[in-house]
Amino acid sequence: MSTAPAPEPTLLGRLRRTPFWVQIVSGLVLGLLLGWIARAGDVSWLTTTLDTIGKTFVQLLKLAVPPLVFTAIIVSVANLRNVTNAARLAARTLFWFLATSLIAVAVGLGLGLLTDPGKGANLSTQGLKGVEKGGTWIDFLTGIIPTNIADAFLKVNVLQIVFLGVVVGAAVLKLGDKAEPVRKLSESVLELVQTALWWVIRLAPLGTLGLIGKSVAVYGWDLLKPFSTLTIDVYVGCAIVLFGVYSLLLRFVGGLNPLNFFKGAWPAIQLAFVSRSSVGTLPVTRRVTERLGVPSEYASFAVPFGATTKMDGCAAIYPSLAAIFVAQVYGIDLGVKDYLLIAFVSVIGSAATAGLTGAIVMLTLTLSTLGLPLEGVGLLLAIDPILDMMRTATNVAGQVVVPILVSAREKTLDLAAYNTPTGDLLAADRPATVPAQAVDEPVAA
Repeated sequence: MSTAPAPEPTLLGRLRRTPFWVQIVSGLVLGLLLGWIARAGDVSWLTTTLDTIGKTFVQLLKLAVPPLVFTAIIVSVANLRNVTNAARLAARTLFWFLATSLIAVAVGLGLGLLTDPGKGANLSTQGLKGVEKGGTWIDFLTGIIPTNIADAFLKVNVLQIVFLGVVVGAAVLKLGDKAEPVRKLSESVLELVQTALWWVIRLAPLGTLGLIGKSVAVYGWDLLKPFSTLTIDVYVGCAIVLFGVYSLLLRFVGGLNPLNFFKGAWPAIQLAFVSRSSVGTLPVTRRVTERLGVPSEYASFAVPFGATTKMDGCAAIYPSLAAIFVAQVYGIDLGVKDYLLIAFVSVIGSAATAGLTGAIVMLTLTLSTLGLPLEGVGLLLAIDPILDMMRTATNVAGQVVVPILVSAREKTLDLAAYNTPTGDLLAADRPATVPAQAVDEPVAA
């Protein structure tokens, strides 16, 4: 009795079986090629097409930001009741957020002092206008509280959405069973948004093609040349933190093999590099964090919290280097007090970046604190997309590292899961789900 041969898989079927990282790399290579063709041949329609593809992908990610952040924060705060010693876990998470940010800003300052990124840039500052409204500490503090709830969502003010989510989550936690319908609704909406966002994430290879292709087509070496030292500094600084500092912390603080971290976390890191959005990468960040053995109840708090406040690339390395660059371009000498101020702003003010694409708010906050010309922001706008890719990848890596370190120190990390990481994002083709309503065994202290 003969059996019929298995039908040949369709093109879509073969594509679905292709590892996600291979799809991303393929999009990257094709985008580089098309971008080079568009620039070398001055093919305007190709540049426009690549730009449209990239913008559409980023816009789809941004579309999910308000409901995703709001419900994720509510659920993460409300579910702290399922976690033993939640206050201690929260305190340790915040401590490591601050500690790693301090290390990152030290790396940025060190590179800036060694390389003098603004010397010899030969950039004209004539005619440059400052940003319409520079970031100040008063703006930052008063801007946390929305004057209108609807505006916070309509204008996608992530910092205000985080504030509202924390307040509602704390109220749900306080009321307990009375607020159970609100918690269940938030979990349902969160899972719905994550599922829809997962479909968008599947388009990441196409988004990669558009974003990288447009960058190559628009930003040539002629534009990057005056910023070459700064660009190299940002990439090298982020690489030192991403591959050096995080690896050392995992090895000597967590007692873990760093290679397993990169195998498991790589899907989130590469998506962050392409999308330039920590919040847009949130579902993948949470998924890889849980895959690496962090308890779901703790991950549901630490990952959303990190996605909106933990910015080692955008809020630590970049503003320290950018401040030195702007000071040198304008011929302003910085002293020890100024460098200490940069470190303070970078560590304490990181929430001002709030997980969105770009770090303009953080940069204006740093420059205004130091009394440097805000016109310097205009100098850096042209190359911001190039810098933002590596900054965001570093942000997201830090958002995964800290929960792993805390879980390892608390003896709640699933070592079997950590030591056998799954590097393929689509291995189980579904988004990470929200924690169950009840947990049989709460996280141990």
